[in-house]
Amino acid sequence: MKKRLREMEEEAAKLKDIQEQSSAELSGVPAAAGGAAGPAAAAAAASATTDADARSIYVGSVDYSATPEELQAHFADCGTVNRVTILCNKFTGHPKGYAYIEFADEDGVKNATILNDSMFKDRQIKVVPKRSNVPGMSAEAMYMRGRGRGRGRGSFRGGYRGSGYRGGYRGGYGGPQRWAPY
Repeated sequence: MKKRLREMEEEAAKLKDIQEQSSAELSGVPAAAGGAAGPAAAAAAASATTDADARSIYVGSVDYSATPEELQAHFADCGTVNRVTILCNKFTGHPKGYAYIEFADEDGVKNATILNDSMFKDRQIKVVPKRSNVPGMSAEAMYMRGRGRGRGRGSFRGGYRGSGYRGGYRGGYGGPQRWAPY
């Protein structure tokens, strides 16, 4: 029984080592000696993402019939293209009309922005450097921060409907009828 338990523990240790090695290979960060990668791996992954964003451009007004090969050929003079991503609707699978292109170096981004307002498949495309998303700056958060939630014109109580819950100008809240209307 003890022999079988020892074999199982050794097998679990081997599996853990293999898993750490494979996760290190996938993330491109060397594995920590004896445990999970931790904050260092997260920081390295974040810097890799911002590096890729610095080498990428946004292309708007892309024709719906465009292929990644055609976009790569259009931007081939700007520099070496690593990746072309045409975003599609997840429900229908149809293209959304914009794409992201990642170059091998940042000079490709500078050269590609010169092609802003150029013609691609009889459409004028928009080319700008890709921006990185900032956590916490969603559209809802910006709406709530910019507009506020105060009691001004249009609020239910104290606004244009009158000062009371049921009365005031224009009658306010109708509520249940207390008499039969003829």
